[in-house]
Amino acid sequence: MSSTRYSILALALATLFSASSAISFYIWKKNLIEWDSKMKELQKSLNSALEKCAAERQGRIRAQQALRKAVVAQPQAKSENLDIPSYPMAPIGIVQSCFSTRNGTPRQPLLVPLARACLVFDSTRVPPASLEGLEEYSHCWIIYVFHLNTDLEKLWKHPSKSKFKAKVRVPRLKGGRLGVFATRSPHRPCPIGLTVAKVEAVQGNMLLLSGVDLVDGTPVLDIKPYLPYCDSIEGAVVPNWVMLDSMLSVASVGFSNDFSSSLLDCWKSVEKKSLYSSPDELKSLVKQALSWDIRSVSQRNRPHNNLLKIGSGDASDNASDLDDSQDGEASGELIYHLILDGMDFSYKIDGNGNVMVKEVHISSAISFGNEKRCNFLMWKDELK
Repeated sequence: MSSTRYSILALALATLFSASSAISFYIWKKNLIEWDSKMKELQKSLNSALEKCAAERQGRIRAQQALRKAVVAQPQAKSENLDIPSYPMAPIGIVQSCFSTRNGTPRQPLLVPLARACLVFDSTRVPPASLEGLEEYSHCWIIYVFHLNTDLEKLWKHPSKSKFKAKVRVPRLKGGRLGVFATRSPHRPCPIGLTVAKVEAVQGNMLLLSGVDLVDGTPVLDIKPYLPYCDSIEGAVVPNWVMLDSMLSVASVGFSNDFSSSLLDCWKSVEKKSLYSSPDELKSLVKQALSWDIRSVSQRNRPHNNLLKIGSGDASDNASDLDDSQDGEASGELIYHLILDGMDFSYKIDGNGNVMVKEVHISSAISFGNEKRCNFLMWKDELK
């Protein structure tokens, strides 16, 4: 009788434990479903906020681009700086570069040795004799205009109305701000740039250069020969953050299995008008260009989360829009674009700084005129 009582008690306890476990599992599963639902809602809200932010930025930049075009089209516009003497200057030449857009153009000169350009001088202002002797120098200084700045209209405004920013974000400081004159930011009171490039050849009214950090279409104001005895300063001192190359370098640059075939397909269309002699040379250029993190500060600060999907910008505005260099695929991963030599190279970069170039296709936003094709062909003849 006692044994039967114990058996009944054990069965009751087992039944109670089983029921308790079932109830606990049910509650746990219900909470899990609720948490998952909340996570999805939060993710959806975050994606919506990011897309809205990107759309607002793109709309603002496109409006600035339209205003810039209107201002540049009317150089005779009356300046509000009536009491400030002005010095009218016009470009002496235009750069025809392998960098089709601002995004992807190196931040400093000589970082990408294969980066090539042809500086075509205005023959009405610069006779060919002006270039005699320049070919004897290995490098030259180039003074140019940051013509793709989206705030050029400020040049025509009174300083009190221009809203000039005294401090700018510095990529090497992860977006930290410094006084503009302690940086090489293009957004300056006078948007004038200074760079150095290797002189490859001089032919007629054209100067062939390499190691450039100039975007296609850059207006040039002047060039001067580089003089090592006075231009190279021994013992020059710079802040520590300037020397942190690791801040902008990437861990590795690789290519997908499909890249070579897509490059060969594109090469058939661009070979006759390319600055480069072979697909392999072009591939080396891509690797050099992407060996440095060319993304903007805001792009680098975004999380590497494959759940995020960022809407793409219009490719036709890629020439002046930093954030238009990215888009999202169906998988949600961030895909960036590098426009080089009339081709669109898509790539991704993980949280460890490993770059993977996925594929390439002809850029619909870039076209080459006959004059540019002739100049590029001359490049190839010069390098043979």
